[in-house]
Amino acid sequence: MQDQTKIVNESANQRTDEVAIRELMERWAKAVRAKDFEGILANHSSDMHMFDVPPPFQSRGLDEYRQTWNTFFECAREPVKFEISDMNVTVGTDLAVVAASMRCDGGETTGEKVELAFRLTVGLRKVNNGWIIFHEHHSVPATD
Repeated sequence: MQDQTKIVNESANQRTDEVAIRELMERWAKAVRAKDFEGILANHSSDMHMFDVPPPFQSRGLDEYRQTWNTFFECAREPVKFEISDMNVTVGTDLAVVAASMRCDGGETTGEKVELAFRLTVGLRKVNNGWIIFHEHHSVPATD
């Protein structure tokens, strides 16, 4: 019976963690739409690592990560659309993964609005009973 109680408690904790992670991700997307750098950087580890769609190939640390958003906002058209859909959250004891589809159509390169659907994978670790993002991977399907 004790083993079943442990499983029930772990499931309840995982559901609570999943809700917290979903809320964290929605706050992050809202911060992007508001061009709120403090909100964008919140809940990211100082040693975070990101692979993005546009160059650079990778960013390490918060300073490089912030610079990618400077570049994004230089091209952004108002209002910035940055929406999460189809979010799947997998939660373990101290690690979690988010896989989602994203839609972004706030940038422009030739004066015309650019619409981009992309994939997002986020790695999080639990620190002091809270979740922080240590990895982001943004990608699009390869084209011929």
